[in-house]
Amino acid sequence: MSDKNDPQSFFFEDDGIIPNNPKYPVLLYSGALKDKAEWTESILNGNGWRNSWENGVFNYHHYHSNAHEVLGVTHGTVLIQLGGENGRSFDLQAGDVIVLPAGTGHKRITASDDFRVVGAYPDGTDYNTRIENDGKREQSLGEIAEVPIPNTDPVYGDDGPLPKIWSGR
Repeated sequence: MSDKNDPQSFFFEDDGIIPNNPKYPVLLYSGALKDKAEWTESILNGNGWRNSWENGVFNYHHYHSNAHEVLGVTHGTVLIQLGGENGRSFDLQAGDVIVLPAGTGHKRITASDDFRVVGAYPDGTDYNTRIENDGKREQSLGEIAEVPIPNTDPVYGDDGPLPKIWSGR
């Protein structure tokens, strides 16, 4: 599905280890950049999601308590688990984009040899990385609550659905 008005939404509850996000759903833009996967980083940056990198996804559960994150698959395929051990797995391929609200646990289960992903953050936010049992859970819960809704959608910019979905409009 590549209709900008219709990303899929998925909520994940706090499982006692991974906090996830109590207010905002994960947004999945299936195939949104299928015909321009090689331009993913430029598109995200141009829409105000910067401080980008290209690499893979850690093979352990982690989250960012002080920033929302967008992941755009540029090459290959990945099976990624969201929400912690009891969360849900997603098969993603080049052209798929997924937005993880602050606190959302994510982990690579398997990936093709050529898998590459671009990550970026609203307004180039400097992000942290938290893992389970790192002793920072209470601090993380406070940080997650303070992360504002981004001004732009990472895929579609000013007219994209993310700010409307997350603000309930």
